Amino acid sequence: MQESKTSKLLISHYNNFPKMGIQDMLKYIFQGSFGCEHMISSQDFATDYIKKEHASITRYDCPLVYPLDGEYSRVNLSYLDKGLSAETLGRIFYLSAKKEPQGKENLENKLLVLNDLVRAGALPFSPSNAEKIINEWASMGYPAIHHSDAFRKEYHPAYRVISNKYIWILPLLAKIDSSLAKGSLTLAIEGGSASGKSTLADTLYEIYGCNVFHTDDFFLRPEQRTPERLNEVGGNLDRERFLDEVLIPLSKGKDVNYRKFNCTSMKIEDEITFKPNKLTVVEGAYSMHPDLSAYYDFSVYLEISNATQRERITKRNSPYFAMRFFNEWIPLEEKYFRGMNIKDSCDIVLTSEQSIEIC
Repeated sequence: MQESKTSKLLISHYNNFPKMGIQDMLKYIFQGSFGCEHMISSQDFATDYIKKEHASITRYDCPLVYPLDGEYSRVNLSYLDKGLSAETLGRIFYLSAKKEPQGKENLENKLLVLNDLVRAGALPFSPSNAEKIINEWASMGYPAIHHSDAFRKEYHPAYRVISNKYIWILPLLAKIDSSLAKGSLTLAIEGGSASGKSTLADTLYEIYGCNVFHTDDFFLRPEQRTPERLNEVGGNLDRERFLDEVLIPLSKGKDVNYRKFNCTSMKIEDEITFKPNKLTVVEGAYSMHPDLSAYYDFSVYLEISNATQRERITKRNSPYFAMRFFNEWIPLEEKYFRGMNIKDSCDIVLTSEQSIEIC
């Protein structure tokens, strides 16, 4: 029997929880195929239930984060002891509950692999019993399934199934929640082109409804683009205007009158007013320039490999603009990152490329 990704994961899952029954394996397959689409009635209900369940738990024997065979992972409720709030876990649980149109097909394909493993003796379940249980489950249309009593007694599962879209930023979410419990937070997201800065900012807006400001809106105006200024490390950002219009008002709890520089018209647009928010996110290269960094409470640096960066930029841009990235803008960013030791100056380093491992 040829070993597939699913077969490796199913065997690994059994090895991690050898006291499981066949229904626990079916639950693992179900969650990897459908996520949590069947579990959400409302966000408030999900949050309240998380609080009650967390308060009642005395021991955690399952991993903090446990990947499923698909686009989801189990997040142990013990993550709340690391600073993640029940509100945020409830929110990303709610946001993870999307319809999976290929869910049934994926589940049935994984069940074929499971049957093959059982028949081959690679998993120590009774082939006849496994086939009977799976056929009965199929006849009911594959409803959600519970853990076995033996699994609950041995491993004390207490988790929520969350989309992998949110898993890689859990350490950041825990830090944000810990800080917001004490007051407001201004967060900088730094990193190279195509590293995921704007995507992360959008995700944080989706979760928290925060204010988001982009350094891309503060590139130099034509009259500022002198040889002397462009020769500065990090000099191609109008950090003086960004400081005056965004960071200083933020630091004083005042409204931000935001004026975006339009790179097409080469003019500054009309101002937009942002009211103070508990969480403010500044995303973009040069956001952690030493002239600006003191105004942030926390900072994250997003890493990206050269190969992934090149692939993303080529996919998103015309050949002309892709070459401008490779020959002009990325070298300027790298000069800034190296010259000002930006990565090491940030509080946390993340990458959206990282694989999700049991931790």
